[in-house]
Amino acid sequence: MKKQIRISLHNTLSLGVAVPLLLVLLSACSLPRLNVATEAVLYIPEVVQGNFVSREQKEFLKPGMSRLQVREVLGTPLVASVFHEQRWDYVFTIRRQGVPAQSFSLSIWFKGDVLDRVTGDELPSETEFVTKLVVKKPSAKVPELEAKEEDLRKFPAPVRKAEQAPAAALPLPSSYPPLEPAKR
Repeated sequence: MKKQIRISLHNTLSLGVAVPLLLVLLSACSLPRLNVATEAVLYIPEVVQGNFVSREQKEFLKPGMSRLQVREVLGTPLVASVFHEQRWDYVFTIRRQGVPAQSFSLSIWFKGDVLDRVTGDELPSETEFVTKLVVKKPSAKVPELEAKEEDLRKFPAPVRKAEQAPAAALPLPSSYPPLEPAKR
């Protein structure tokens, strides 16, 4: 005897939903990644962290300066740890759209309350730093904005309505009412 396979409506609906769902889930693992061009991104916020310290500021520091003098030249340190009282760290990072990220760090070492030494990255001068911030965009061709006579003939001349003469202005009053109410 042959066994008959009986497919009910419930089994058919279950298979009709389960198989496409399984195919969608399995294909999601192999979908290609979308490659969004950088020009398509409209705005990326500028991220600036820390204090910018220029080469001129670093060169101004001399061994023997007090902590207060160093703070006046460089500003408040980004990191002044309780566990490393003899060291101040100045870290600066900036990320802007269309410009490579920039990061600089500077460590100031003290002996007691006097500047001992300065270590850190090679810092740019203020002018070099500002020039690195400028985004250089390729110059676009400016379209010609002048119309030729033959182009102007294609359009009819505008018809202007005759302006109506303004109505005769009424004479201004010789006196005005008081701005504040009379005192009682």
